[in-house]
Amino acid sequence: METKPAVASLSALAYEVRLAAFRILVQAGPDGLAAGELARRLEVLPNTLSSSLNVLSNAGMVQSRRDGRSIIYTANYDTMRELLAFLMEDCCGGSPEICAPLVSIVSRSCEAEGRAC
Repeated sequence: METKPAVASLSALAYEVRLAAFRILVQAGPDGLAAGELARRLEVLPNTLSSSLNVLSNAGMVQSRRDGRSIIYTANYDTMRELLAFLMEDCCGGSPEICAPLVSIVSRSCEAEGRAC
């Protein structure tokens, strides 16, 4: 990931409702969630959520698809992985112990889901 897209992604996530929405969509998996359900879970007005989802979408952090009358949003896992890789690219700087806690977090998450990472 280049610097400009990384800044756009980080800027999109730098607001409480947008970050919360993105985290819920990550947890929802590839099936995603309808915009209305996401608004209910976040306890925000649909128009407020719509603005937030537009920002996330423009930054490439979420995708949407129409399913009947609903718009289903999903996290863009490729962009998320690219952003995380960009942030961690120079993390260790010759000192792997700096990133060791992050590896532990990923391992616990994978184990909780019963899959190998």
